Amino acid sequence: MKIIMCKKSKNTVNHEQRGSSHPMDLKKESQISKRHLLPFTWCPSTESLVHAFISSRLDYCNSLLYGLPNCSLIKLQRVQNACARLIFAEGRYCHITPLLIKLHWLPIQSRIVFKILLLTFKILHGTAPTYLDSLISLKPQSCYNLRSSCDTLLLMQPSFKSKVTLGDRSFSCAAPKLWNALPFEVRDSKSLDIFKSRLKTHLFRLAFLS
Repeated sequence: MKIIMCKKSKNTVNHEQRGSSHPMDLKKESQISKRHLLPFTWCPSTESLVHAFISSRLDYCNSLLYGLPNCSLIKLQRVQNACARLIFAEGRYCHITPLLIKLHWLPIQSRIVFKILLLTFKILHGTAPTYLDSLISLKPQSCYNLRSSCDTLLLMQPSFKSKVTLGDRSFSCAAPKLWNALPFEVRDSKSLDIFKSRLKTHLFRLAFLS
């Protein structure tokens, strides 16, 4: 068997689905999709079409975008804003916050956090791929009578120091930080559907009502 060395390498992390592109490359594709959706502007199913063609792409592998600066995420936020204006047939200069609230859509930053926390919940309840189990672990109970010792749903923070630009964006660092910041009633959800509902309500309040 002969092995041929290649001068170029390809990152296959995001290629779980053949033909799927990275979310940051969505801008041109969304412009094409919006042009196709324009004839349906007054159709009641416009929101369903937007979810099928655009929103699903916004959420694809978006957990990899955690920790990116706002100047990088603003491109995806503009796509989501354009979709909201399309559904309500509003102009490009219409204020976007009331439209997102009416649609009950989380902004891009919150959708990224939602995806990470959803994956964390699945790992803790044994419904995620087993190779992810080693990335996080529950915090052991303290032998002292501390207030935090009553909360058995906290995650261990990594003991190593990580760089702010790279290490803090890794799942093993981001997941415990985000999970431990959740209210106890959200972390203590008994089912996936209840957790998703409580988590979205919590993130929605932080994004728009805080």
